[in-house]
Amino acid sequence: MNQNDLLNVRHATLDEARSGMLSLLENRLENHSLEAPLYNDPHLFRVDMEEVFQKEWLFVGMTSEIPQKGNYFTVEVGQNPVLVLRDADGNINAFHNTCRHRGSVICTEHRGKVANLVCPYHQWTYDLKGNLLFAGTEMKQNFDKTQHGLKAAHCKNAGGFIFVCLGETAPDDQFDEFLTTLDKYMEPYDVENTKLAAESTMYERANWKLVLENNRECYHCSASHPELLNSLLEWDDTHDPRAPQDFHDHYNAQAAQWDAEGIPHEHKSFGASQRNRVVRMPLKKGTKAMTIDGSAACKKLLGRVKNPELGSMRILHLPNSWNHMQSDHFVVFRVLPVSAQESIVTTKWFVHKDAVEGVDYDPKTLRHVWDATNEQDKILGERNQLGINSIGYQPGPYSETYEFGVINFLEWYANTIKKNLVTKKNLVTP
Repeated sequence: MNQNDLLNVRHATLDEARSGMLSLLENRLENHSLEAPLYNDPHLFRVDMEEVFQKEWLFVGMTSEIPQKGNYFTVEVGQNPVLVLRDADGNINAFHNTCRHRGSVICTEHRGKVANLVCPYHQWTYDLKGNLLFAGTEMKQNFDKTQHGLKAAHCKNAGGFIFVCLGETAPDDQFDEFLTTLDKYMEPYDVENTKLAAESTMYERANWKLVLENNRECYHCSASHPELLNSLLEWDDTHDPRAPQDFHDHYNAQAAQWDAEGIPHEHKSFGASQRNRVVRMPLKKGTKAMTIDGSAACKKLLGRVKNPELGSMRILHLPNSWNHMQSDHFVVFRVLPVSAQESIVTTKWFVHKDAVEGVDYDPKTLRHVWDATNEQDKILGERNQLGINSIGYQPGPYSETYEFGVINFLEWYANTIKKNLVTKKNLVTP
């Protein structure tokens, strides 16, 4: 078989996968889990990567992780290494972390600081805006450095959150409206004056959608998350149909305090199926933070916050992030797929930049609840994957009361894939 034959087979396989995925999504049972191949088939996983993770806005990190010019961090989006850094003007840029010479990865560390970006292979050198500065004297005199700068990825930030999009064009879907609200709602925390206090990276043998589905409901919380429920109220937001009257009374009392302090809290949703959502929720009465006993995790409050019982502002961004903002620290979560049945969940804890470890906060206290919760969710997700792999699996119904967040997520996922596949089909149809 020659190279052209191999390419034809490859394209045929991908086209078959796209066609099969489109059929599965168009014929899926409403308010039910997906068919097994959408959770475990490597060909359909490749479609997920191409139509979601290489086209949609992804959360990658926080601006306070790269506070000074030359600070950078790296992230892997499937087989796409991405570099996020702050340039000399203070702007945050994202680039494909691959040299324009022969493609080597340039920054090999997870995070660091550089004056310029130097490829370790042949020392091609780029400035912090991605412009090629040096390519060696071996290149011909007519070599045009301006045509060989790093390839940029779309990058936007708001409220301290950094998002990238690897597609040729970045989708809207009310994304800029979400960013405007994020700026407003995150203003009290002054993210630029926070620092990364702890970080964990967890490998989970489960499809990325199962990780998100598990996060989008608390149906399992009472049986699985005793540490988390010491402080967290399981109601998803003020519209949660399960919430009793005493919760609404508690919320209204807290809302009065938030209003007095000028802290925004109204539920805001953007995009199809609430793709992006911001809502402030109270924690249990008498608790200040998501710690094992509900006490503060850090002695220094964030930004202009004065009320230690601020509750938790929950921020959702599909397809890969959920977050909890509290008075004295905040926690951000990022999910990235590895394969059809493998995912990486990264959790980061941030505190005031002047907080001193061992004096103002203890990393073990800071991490205890979510380390336990992440491990519990990992077990649940991996068991879920094992059951779905069985020939006995068939899609099961979701509870519209307890699992409406899962329903919203899969609606967004199915509609996004269908939209992108139909667009691609129309583009290639003669």
